[in-house]
Amino acid sequence: MGDDVQVTGEQAIIEPTDRNRATLKHIYDAAIDAVRGESLIRSRSRLEENNWIYEHDGERISWPIDPAGAIVAIGAGKATASILAGLEAVLGDRLDGGRAIIKQGHGEALKRIELREAGHPIPDARGAAATAEMLEFLRDLGPHDNVFVALTGGASALLVAPADGITLAEKAHVTDILLASGANISEINTIRKRLSKVKGGHLLDAISPARSITLMISDVPGNDVAMIGSGPTYRDPSTPQEALAILERYGVMDKMSAPILAALRQPVDPAARIADDRAEHVVLADSHTSLAAAQSAASAMGYVTRIVDAHMHMDTHEAARRFAAEVRQVAERGGPPTVLLAAGETTLKVTGSGRGGRNQEFALVAAIALEGVVNAAILSSGTDGTDGPTDAAGAFADGSTIARARGAGISAPQSLADNDSNSFFAALGDLHVTGPTGTNVMDLVIGVVN
Repeated sequence: MGDDVQVTGEQAIIEPTDRNRATLKHIYDAAIDAVRGESLIRSRSRLEENNWIYEHDGERISWPIDPAGAIVAIGAGKATASILAGLEAVLGDRLDGGRAIIKQGHGEALKRIELREAGHPIPDARGAAATAEMLEFLRDLGPHDNVFVALTGGASALLVAPADGITLAEKAHVTDILLASGANISEINTIRKRLSKVKGGHLLDAISPARSITLMISDVPGNDVAMIGSGPTYRDPSTPQEALAILERYGVMDKMSAPILAALRQPVDPAARIADDRAEHVVLADSHTSLAAAQSAASAMGYVTRIVDAHMHMDTHEAARRFAAEVRQVAERGGPPTVLLAAGETTLKVTGSGRGGRNQEFALVAAIALEGVVNAAILSSGTDGTDGPTDAAGAFADGSTIARARGAGISAPQSLADNDSNSFFAALGDLHVTGPTGTNVMDLVIGVVN
């Protein structure tokens, strides 16, 4: 199961084996299948007369549906269409319609719910128009109506209604600055919520007086429902001081306009608790679900498995070097075939002008650290099927990556300095391209040592 070595002159070039890559793909696919929105709803829930029943892992939720009202579904996020496809299957003709906002290209063939595409990760005019349409759709709801809210990562950019005094362009500029600053998703969402009319629980004001249940696939550490999609159906617990401290921490305070700073300094209204007692929340899946599925798939293939980091959240380069060091250590020590796993969402500070994302850059840093290792490979990939502003989910790397790049006249250090990991791996044929996956539970890193 080891890598083949081809000797050319004085230099040994390690050729990546198809078996290693096939193993990585198989484990990744198993992890994705376990957290796909449609399958989660279909396998765990059902409609029993006037109750929506959800059962999983000893948990049972019975959400009463008022037969005197309508049943509608709304949503936002990259994997929202998949959840809604499951709801359409379970609710059947009891579902009266709905509206949802998705990232372009992440749709499903839905019958009763209308989808609108919008920009991600930078909010755009399409998102603002789709959000206005959703709010209009909710306008006439009454106390007997029942609302399912599907929410996944990506909703923060897709659900767009700037606070009073802020333009869409200003809000997009803030998002762009924060993404490049190295701020993590929770910090970015803390800012976004205070600049919105729908985030931070404000969507409840539009749903009121109807009842709602929010079904979430979590892409944030700890499954904090106030942070998933910037918490449109959960009141923002943060303070103005916390939001401003984030800008100070990353040195971007001077890049904010006066209206943005004024909105962030706006005190929290303690009376803004409309309809909170009629809102429930369910986390359907998270990175732990995908990790468990990945472990199970690897074990079934005969591998010893080990989770290196289940809460990966540090700097991308540091996380990559640590993971690669673990892989190298296992490879050099010898022993049974082993799979190492990590999940989370690292932070990448972008200073170059190239194309890439944190998973592709993770793979590039790991490739440098693994140079010369002959019996190991890794895959770093986003579970949503996208990585940064590219069409790749991530990339593969092994001990031959740097040698192959050198042979093709590609400089790994230069690609890294320019944040151009996408071009680097595209030239080698090592990108991991999946298309939309129907889920979003942060990133997954898999290492295989044969």
